[in-house]
Amino acid sequence: MRAGIFVTGTDTGVGKTLVAVSLVKALVRHGMRVSVMKPIASGSEHTSAGLRNADALALAGASNVASPYATINPYCFEPPISPHIAAKEAQIDVDVRVIRQSFETLAGSADFVVVEGAGGWYAPINESQAMADLPGLLDIPVLLVVGLRLGCLNHALLTKRAIEADGAELAGWVANTIDPTLERRAQNLTTLEHRLGAKPLADLPHKPDAQASARAGEQLGRRLSLLSF
Repeated sequence: MRAGIFVTGTDTGVGKTLVAVSLVKALVRHGMRVSVMKPIASGSEHTSAGLRNADALALAGASNVASPYATINPYCFEPPISPHIAAKEAQIDVDVRVIRQSFETLAGSADFVVVEGAGGWYAPINESQAMADLPGLLDIPVLLVVGLRLGCLNHALLTKRAIEADGAELAGWVANTIDPTLERRAQNLTTLEHRLGAKPLADLPHKPDAQASARAGEQLGRRLSLLSF
């Protein structure tokens, strides 16, 4: 298994980019060469340089390994819709071989590669494949971001079961409070710890500031045993 991690989530909008960027920054602070990747992104804007996705740019901004945008984000689509629909509308076939080649290029110049998925585990990327196919293709374990809100227990447990059923390695999970009004937050966390079989590698408050994000990144780095202190 290669030195990298695939960041997935219980749904879209649960904080995958926040977690991924926090981890990248922590690894960089500890002297590692860290490449980043957003294999497929939908919801992008036209710029003078071409289509650009905010999540991919945030990852690139945290990395200390300079790479062409097209390598970091091989498939970039404008409308904020499911990637497979966006690709079909753009008349582009998402080829996982292209994704693998980009990853190999990034891994060749880095100590570690942080890869962020789009949507949830089974978000389709073409007519026959989903995000779930990428960790195995890239030979990296999975980090699950659980968005703490009503319904998170079901979403988290289903995603864990799906990850394991697909033969991927679940390296751990992160709790991210996306609903500050969630009732019985502590009880939900306790249930998640019990049912997922481990404590969260990091626990993020609602809309964390830079300091809280930095702490989360450090916790992730230490608990994933990626750093030597």
